Amino acid sequence: MNNKNYNKYNVYYQPQQIYAKDYGPEPIAFNIEKATKENENFRTALWTGSKLQLTLMNIPVGESIGLENHPNIDQFIRIEEGEGLIQIGNNKNNLNFQRRLYPEYATIIPAGKWHNLINIGDKPLKLYSIYAPPNHPKGTIDKIKKDEID
Repeated sequence: MNNKNYNKYNVYYQPQQIYAKDYGPEPIAFNIEKATKENENFRTALWTGSKLQLTLMNIPVGESIGLENHPNIDQFIRIEEGEGLIQIGNNKNNLNFQRRLYPEYATIIPAGKWHNLINIGDKPLKLYSIYAPPNHPKGTIDKIKKDEID
């Protein structure tokens, strides 16, 4: 028996290699920091369920997610690498909530708020985003940013 895959409770675990695909709605356990940092796509829907979605994002230097509004979706964002500026407001011409985000910082965007996240650092901005309910079609992989949708 190889003891390196047993934890202190004598429970077997197998690290999971994550690929650019949607694993939902099946259970999954993985290193989210590693998966986020290794993501090279602008957006990868990694897990889509009926009530929640996890996406990984890679925003190039000087670029942004793009100004958007999700009327019925709450959004959680956590930065793993890089530096960003989050802008949030009640309308697209008044993004009065602005904060710098660094690795290990998170932000929550309530449903109905206009928002944008800009990469203001000198390397790609790597983050994961949780939408409740899901925002993108199951299996979405955008290698590069698409034109503004909202």
